[in-house]
Amino acid sequence: MNFYRRQFLQSAAALTLLPTVGQANGSELVAQRAVQQIAPQGYPETPVWTYGGSVPGTEIRLRQGDRVRRRLVNDLPQATTVHWHGIRIDNAMDGVPGLTQEAVEPGGTFEYDFVAPDAGTYWYHAHNRSMEQVARGLYGALIVEEADAPDVDQDLTLMLDDWRLDPETALIVDDFDNGHDLSHAGRLGNLVSVNGQFDPAYSVRTGERLRLRLINASNARIFDLALDGLKGRIVALDGMPLDNPLSIQKSFPLAPAQRADLIVDVQANSAEVAGLVSVERDGGFGVVRFPVSGHSEARRSGIVPLPANPMPQVNLEGAPSHRMTMQGGAMRWLEAAKIGETELSGRELAQLGRFWALSGYADRPEDPFLDAPLGGTHKIEFVNETAFPHAMHLHGHHFRLILPDGSLGPWRDTVLVERGQTRQIALVADNPGDWLLHCHMLGHAASGMMSWFRVT
Repeated sequence: MNFYRRQFLQSAAALTLLPTVGQANGSELVAQRAVQQIAPQGYPETPVWTYGGSVPGTEIRLRQGDRVRRRLVNDLPQATTVHWHGIRIDNAMDGVPGLTQEAVEPGGTFEYDFVAPDAGTYWYHAHNRSMEQVARGLYGALIVEEADAPDVDQDLTLMLDDWRLDPETALIVDDFDNGHDLSHAGRLGNLVSVNGQFDPAYSVRTGERLRLRLINASNARIFDLALDGLKGRIVALDGMPLDNPLSIQKSFPLAPAQRADLIVDVQANSAEVAGLVSVERDGGFGVVRFPVSGHSEARRSGIVPLPANPMPQVNLEGAPSHRMTMQGGAMRWLEAAKIGETELSGRELAQLGRFWALSGYADRPEDPFLDAPLGGTHKIEFVNETAFPHAMHLHGHHFRLILPDGSLGPWRDTVLVERGQTRQIALVADNPGDWLLHCHMLGHAASGMMSWFRVT
């Protein structure tokens, strides 16, 4: 059985209200095992790995400029770390084992302490054996509120994920070394959840204005999302406000690790169901329902941009360009690539579980891909020579897309590069330290697509 399929949104079943995710009040972030009803009612509960006993982990919500202090307590059977995705923080707090800290062994602790400089939608997740640990549920939302927040009736965080569950037992399928996943599109699940539930619902009224904070926490699934009974605009991408909010006409992609903030108005009538739809080859399937009851009397004008974050100026004049080539994978097998300074054949690499390479390296190289002086602007050209898309993520920085006409596009921290595509970004190296650069299809990172850059 494929859990993911259900009736199209407007014929959805009875309401199951999902409680609003609460704020984190404690100073500990406990990585621990738990059970949760991930599959539909009637199936067994699923053993999961969590922050604080539930998936997603407790939402951390604070104001721009506030300090985050959390002691990671590892009650899991594996070593782990926490990466604070998209936050421009001190390098020592970035949570990358072997680069910024040592992995926290079972029974150990680590103190994370940093300031959140930018308002927006961010998240936190495990970064040791992340293909497995994130797939088991180790993630949560980090929401940094603007001093001057938009006028909305509800501010909802929606963390999208897909799970690979045994359809009889609802256990997570333990095949994280699956060579097909590693060398193809990645680990794709058979059940889509939002905030750890299948087919959740939130009550709304006709005419209400909603802020929807969408976070793709899946290992590899690229969602193609559309609105039903809602109308509005995308006001931020990867946490960063857009100068000109984007009207949503049909659908829009959300790759692994990417976020999109939407401000939408409920247009469906009372007793109807609005929702967020995943567009698939065989139709649209609802992932979140908004049952409509009653009518809002509020009268609001158009959707305006969110307040800008304090980002650096990007000056492309004289900026050096660096080419990073994505290589390997099924149908484009590696002939050879390096691990360290040793060049191995494609067969030898496959025997080691390495199917991908970044500019000739099938693992994080000893020397940085880019060694940038503090404050310098650099262009990076991602060239995808593989047969699959890749979501390239830079730690510790946001960057601006360079559009085909040479103009600067929105700020992002993760860029989707489709197969055969070349995409350029502009990076202002304004955060000192050693920073990871990798594909956020987590199986691709685990099997070769991992590099790093240094800001000195």
